[in-house]
Amino acid sequence: MKGKNSKPHFHVAAGLIWKNGKVLIAKRQKGSHLEGLWEFPGGKQEKGESLRHCLEREITEELGIEIKAGKLFLPVKHEYDCKIISLHTFNCTLLSGEPKTLQCQEIRWVDPAKLCEFEFPPPDMLVIEAILVRFKGNFSKSPGTHNRINALIELQ
Repeated sequence: MKGKNSKPHFHVAAGLIWKNGKVLIAKRQKGSHLEGLWEFPGGKQEKGESLRHCLEREITEELGIEIKAGKLFLPVKHEYDCKIISLHTFNCTLLSGEPKTLQCQEIRWVDPAKLCEFEFPPPDMLVIEAILVRFKGNFSKSPGTHNRINALIELQ
């Protein structure tokens, strides 16, 4: 879909998949746009598809797991040289399976406080900032971390 400035505009759904107080991140495939950078897994919305369905489909295709996309966490619009994306991040529940690197180089479960140690694209960095603000940078040091993460997720 092209906007008025003639750059294609894509809607992308990304998942904040939580397990034991950690969030899943994936390293983008070689040969892909922004290859080698880390991201919250997900992908482009197809015509006629809801963002939640898009995310659940993409996660199954990329990681071989089943998730339930919950509440919208943060929408971010970003303009690259060649395209515009609207990134819609959702808190997710892992329903079944163990993630595999089907369409990415590597995956890791990461403590939210350590996300800044990885190189992410600009839209994902805004999501990380929002995660850190909501947690006020106080993660593993506190015994209530998992309870705060579960409260943050507030899945429906």
